Amino acid sequence: MRSIKESSDELNPTVVTHGYIARAPRVRTARDYFALAIATCGVGFVPLAPGTWGSAIGVGVYMLMRAASTEIFAFATARGWSMPPLESFRTTFLLVLLIGVIIVGIWAASRVEPLLGRKDPGAVVVDEVAGQLITFLFVPWNAGLWAVVAGFLAFRLFDIWKPYPIRRLESLEAGLGIMADDVLAGAYAATLMSLLTSIYLLL
Repeated sequence: MRSIKESSDELNPTVVTHGYIARAPRVRTARDYFALAIATCGVGFVPLAPGTWGSAIGVGVYMLMRAASTEIFAFATARGWSMPPLESFRTTFLLVLLIGVIIVGIWAASRVEPLLGRKDPGAVVVDEVAGQLITFLFVPWNAGLWAVVAGFLAFRLFDIWKPYPIRRLESLEAGLGIMADDVLAGAYAATLMSLLTSIYLLL
């Protein structure tokens, strides 16, 4: 049976696939609405390029995480608690946050897909949030605003372009397929950002 596969970017048009999406019951539960809120991140139903807005949410989460990690580190050290260096603490904090976003995102996307009756519905942008966070994994914490802007653009490039084998990952089942392609796009972008920051530091 054919089903509609959407895209959260205007450059990747809606296509018809042969996957089957079982529609959810008409009555939605509180858990359904909770999953919908996580999956769309509040911007999924924006009519123009929700994926780009999802990436912007990812950048915002990254910037908030940087500020929060500094405050938590200062709070802990002021009380004499044993802490790793700030850079190591921030990296660990980002990894824990990223793993949480991916796990919760897979659950939310899997639940929302039948609610919307679409394969990889365009309204689901939590995958863009995860991919954008991955992009910054190897960016030095003292990098300037240029790195944030470059990371945003690099992830959007790979997410829209979808070089091999990103597009193949979309065939995975439910939320795993929704998240996997953006996770790999984020890995490509992280590799590019690692190269760019290395060149920048050498100049």
